[in-house]
Amino acid sequence: MFDKTVLQNGLRIVSSSLPHTRSVSISIFIGAGSRYESDDVAGVSHFLEHMLFKGTKRRPTAREISEEIEGIGGVMNAGTDKELTVYWAKVGDHRFAATLDILADSLLNSLLDPEELEKERAVILEELAMTEDSPADIVNILIDEVVWPHQPLGRDTGGTPDSVKAITRDDVIRYMGQLYVPQNTVVAIAGNVTHQEVVDRVSEYLGKWQPREFATWYPAQIPDDTPRLRLRSKRTEQAHFCLATPGLSAAHPDRYVLDVLNAVLGEGMSSRLFLEIREKRSLCYDVHSYVNHYLDTGSTVVNAGVDPSKLDEALRATIEELAKMAQRVPDKELVKAKEFIKGRLQLRMEDTRAVASWLGGQELLRREILTVDEVLEIVDGVTADSLQRVATELWRPEAFRLAVVGPFRSETRFHKLLAA
Repeated sequence: MFDKTVLQNGLRIVSSSLPHTRSVSISIFIGAGSRYESDDVAGVSHFLEHMLFKGTKRRPTAREISEEIEGIGGVMNAGTDKELTVYWAKVGDHRFAATLDILADSLLNSLLDPEELEKERAVILEELAMTEDSPADIVNILIDEVVWPHQPLGRDTGGTPDSVKAITRDDVIRYMGQLYVPQNTVVAIAGNVTHQEVVDRVSEYLGKWQPREFATWYPAQIPDDTPRLRLRSKRTEQAHFCLATPGLSAAHPDRYVLDVLNAVLGEGMSSRLFLEIREKRSLCYDVHSYVNHYLDTGSTVVNAGVDPSKLDEALRATIEELAKMAQRVPDKELVKAKEFIKGRLQLRMEDTRAVASWLGGQELLRREILTVDEVLEIVDGVTADSLQRVATELWRPEAFRLAVVGPFRSETRFHKLLAA
């Protein structure tokens, strides 16, 4: 259960009172992410997220902010995604008000000091370099580029080294002014605190934040005439691949049907991909699938790392398993997949930060919050017929997209596999 209040400035507050816990988690969600960025400032959402904890007028340095949180045993961090940025902290319940003050101060009064900005630019470039040293990360970035080419949704959230080097302080301030407004923000709080306490404190710290018009995201485009394959030739011990199929948006009525279908295919050690490709064929250590549900589009992605000499066999086996999903899923397997999803969701909700994220993410992106019980009921209602229908509609061989990172020079073999 949760409560919701909207302040006069348009700021939305959602909370869940969990009196059996001893913690409070505070998450501030902003509708700002990489799909809100033009090409010339790619990575600015992530850059801004890094800067917000670098000092305010009351707390001039990053050290003062971190010491104030860690001095009470709390944890604080932030993250940037394609469709949102979140600033969060988790503390003992008696430190709720003090922690909200720190987060609100950082949100409204960040100095964005030019010297600190240059330091953080170097840090972000190192972060991008770290990604470049990880084939598993590279292949997941590449597959988005294949599915959504030449558009913000297909870009790495962090931007590129060139774009990060080019972003100016004025760019950061301008971007913040376009999206960091109360109507584009949700404060989500869960833990041992009442909704009235939450509303009182949020009103105190953020109630005077002035509303104004704000920008929006770039819609997705999925052209049919773009390359279906991206290969990054790299000397690696393993070849990493992502095979993607079309997916569904977060608001699509079949969204949870696809989630159950994905659980059958590639979630957990009893999924079809794991049993076939790892347990039976011993082709890899890990193989799994995941779904992306965005505001207006989505994808399903199979990911694995294998010996380069076994990549062809692993890809053929993956395509075969996807083809089998168009057949009716046996009742026993359907029940197992449903229970897997339901159990993982229930376990996740034992953490106050997960509860706050559940509330805030839905409210920001969909302006509608489904309770855990409502989702459990929807999952229970998924049928074998609906799984077969969605698999047939979405997982068509001609729609497959592939990204590969490994010691290969030519794309020819992979084009043949896609065409088989």
